[in-house]
Amino acid sequence: MNGASDNTEKCRTILEIQAKIDSGEAVVLTAEEISARVRAGEEIRLEDIDVVTTATRGIMSGTYAILSFKVSDPDSFVKASKVLLNGVPAVVGPCPNERLGVLDLIVLGTAHSESDPRYGGGHLFREMVEGKSITVDVTTIGGDLFSVETSLSKIPFARLHATRNAFKNYRAFVNPGKEAIKTIFHALPFEGEFREITFCGCGELNPIQNDPKLETIGIGTRVLINGAEGFVTGQGTRSAPDNPNLTGFADLHDMTPEYMGGFVTSAGPEIINTWAVPIPVLSREMLENILKPDSQIPLKLVDLAGRIPLCEITYGDVWDNTDLSVKYNPEKCIDCKVCCVAEACPMGAVSKGETGAVHDPKLCFNCGLCISRCKGEAFSANLGTVSCTTGGCLRDIKVTLRQSDRARAVKAAEELKEQVLSGKFRIKEPVEKISWRE
Repeated sequence: MNGASDNTEKCRTILEIQAKIDSGEAVVLTAEEISARVRAGEEIRLEDIDVVTTATRGIMSGTYAILSFKVSDPDSFVKASKVLLNGVPAVVGPCPNERLGVLDLIVLGTAHSESDPRYGGGHLFREMVEGKSITVDVTTIGGDLFSVETSLSKIPFARLHATRNAFKNYRAFVNPGKEAIKTIFHALPFEGEFREITFCGCGELNPIQNDPKLETIGIGTRVLINGAEGFVTGQGTRSAPDNPNLTGFADLHDMTPEYMGGFVTSAGPEIINTWAVPIPVLSREMLENILKPDSQIPLKLVDLAGRIPLCEITYGDVWDNTDLSVKYNPEKCIDCKVCCVAEACPMGAVSKGETGAVHDPKLCFNCGLCISRCKGEAFSANLGTVSCTTGGCLRDIKVTLRQSDRARAVKAAEELKEQVLSGKFRIKEPVEKISWRE
């Protein structure tokens, strides 16, 4: 029988669990590992698990960076009125830094380049973490213009902040109308008449899905954001008790490029982040929730235009028996004169080479859009089909694009597990519980 045993209720503390980790006695499993055991029919008791490492990777619009760095000698200009980083506009401030030659900048993850419509803040942040040189164009309040080259290693203060990240769950989207719609929830105009579904969320892997009452996730909780050690600072914007999300920050200098980036939608560039969070298992009640598989986690299918709920499905409908990674077989590439995949790929992970398409697996988000675009069927993955009843009609609708990369979320949870067991990542009590304001 699956699920927690009916033993007498027993509670533990985070300090006790960290002590078990220190002594080498703790059992730490990733959310994927524990879900696999549940599916295999194992009975998992409270004493069988101490920590579950969770993770999610997806588009997280509520993201910005704060940067502070020198661009000129003191007294070269009074202050800046406009700054572009690789063409991406920054908010100058909050400190004017008069005559210091130093810029304090806020750069939104969803800011769009003034010169390249497919480049935004998410692309900029990833290139900075990759160590690439960036161009800084400064317009002073006196109207002078100058440019400098810099890189992250020359920017002493660079922090990524989340205003709303790691939603407990999100939505699946469909367009019932006749006309295609440009939206952040698709890389192409979203086709109408129920032709396709897109969705967000990593289901059973998601951090808050494993701790929905935020018993262990609180203000000051240590997490990994894009591979860098960071901290939760509270609830995010648009957060609600039934669908919470988090704010937090981490240092850009310590991040891993593979976990971040820009994702081009039909409404412009968006930003990708990866969160990995350890969940100490404190009670049987917590364990019962952790043991819920995707098939028990609700996912609302909504009308893209008005966000009107159409039917209730589960994350099992979009993740069970599907392929997490997209495969490319170059032998099947028919070397189209115009590569439709390269034109559509929201990550720029596919390009037109001399003898066919070139696929960069490190940049690939595993969204699956390439599968429906490739005329030669060189790209493959089972993205699944969702059956739902809307308007009195039973419909089978194909998933054509995923805006969460579960394959990388699995990897992030595995890396966190290794860090917890090695002692590199230590689990501590939150400074304070997260309280809700309606």
